[in-house]
Amino acid sequence: MVTGAASGIGFAIAQLFASQGANVFVIDLNAERSNAAATAIKNKTAGTASGLACDVSSEESVQMIFAEITGSIDILVNCAGIAHVGNLQSTSLDDFERLFAVNVRGTYLCMRAAIPAMLQAGRGTILNLASVAATAGLPDRFAYSMTKGAVLSMTLSVAKDYITQGIRCNCISPARVHTPFVDGFLAENYPGREAEMMQRLAQSQPIGRMGTPDEIAMLALYLCSDAASFVTGVDYPIDGGFFNLR
Repeated sequence: MVTGAASGIGFAIAQLFASQGANVFVIDLNAERSNAAATAIKNKTAGTASGLACDVSSEESVQMIFAEITGSIDILVNCAGIAHVGNLQSTSLDDFERLFAVNVRGTYLCMRAAIPAMLQAGRGTILNLASVAATAGLPDRFAYSMTKGAVLSMTLSVAKDYITQGIRCNCISPARVHTPFVDGFLAENYPGREAEMMQRLAQSQPIGRMGTPDEIAMLALYLCSDAASFVTGVDYPIDGGFFNLR
């Protein structure tokens, strides 16, 4: 199960997992987009993918989706998330609560819904998408950083609580990744300056560029595979040198 899988990093993860033989559930807020993504995955990989619509911030919606899925849930990837630009003063309560609802409550609800099936099977892997914003001070990312810090903390707690029950839980912390969201953000906020701002964002990583969704997906594949059976409770940076080479 991959949330936020209709585009960007989530789509890349779902597509790669399907190409490796996983039966993938493509979960996104919009049914049309999730079904279209599942169709695209099947056409490209000849793998198995099904689209499901779910508002991860809604307990009722999450419970309905998980009730539809029969059999074991081997892997849950929490990729659904939204962003916000603003510091403490410019972040309204509505902004704060909207970010919390999707990024924090959504991750919590999906993990909580997946755990019973994993416990019954005696195995399972949870991978959460955090961010370098969880542990680095980034300008104008107050609410977003708050949510990703919470995702990291929840990851460590779940890993600790279920380590003896066959369930692993890790998170990935990417630096900037070039997704359709980035293109839309630049077009909306910097019309006519997109190329300039894209270069500026790219240079914030010492490697000189943003990451790609496919690169994040390759790390996700490893962490969710049996090859990583000794890895749990890890916040895994994939950041183009952001932390150690600045």
